[in-house]
Amino acid sequence: MTKLNIYLNFAGNTEEAFTFYKSVFGGEFTSIVRFKDMPMEGVIIPKEDEDKIMHIGLSVGKDDVLMASDSLESLGQRLTQGNNVYISVHPDSKDEAEKIFNALSVDGSIEMPIADQMWGDYYGSFKDKFGMKWMVIYTYPKGAK
Repeated sequence: MTKLNIYLNFAGNTEEAFTFYKSVFGGEFTSIVRFKDMPMEGVIIPKEDEDKIMHIGLSVGKDDVLMASDSLESLGQRLTQGNNVYISVHPDSKDEAEKIFNALSVDGSIEMPIADQMWGDYYGSFKDKFGMKWMVIYTYPKGAK
């Protein structure tokens, strides 16, 4: 079956962000590749960017992987934080939804506090301290609410 993974780009703080995400979700890093680890023919990585993250993956839950890299201005990459990407998290319980929402939203800005919504889900959204937008959604089992 096709899987969908989320890939994020950061302006030089990927490692800090993923250490934080790991503290919330647990899991293990599936890979950590630094720019110095993958030399590219004809490309010179400035000394100050060598330890930046070229690729990182974090196992989240049973089947999902959150991935990211640093965008390097020294390579002409310009990161623009947009408002068109959300990471949608679907926990197995209302308690887990609240735990994830509260942990990830620390030092961020809450758009919609997590609460029971008119459409029937327990839902909240926010932008985390790294500028990433998240939705946390717990769907009650049929007839359980």
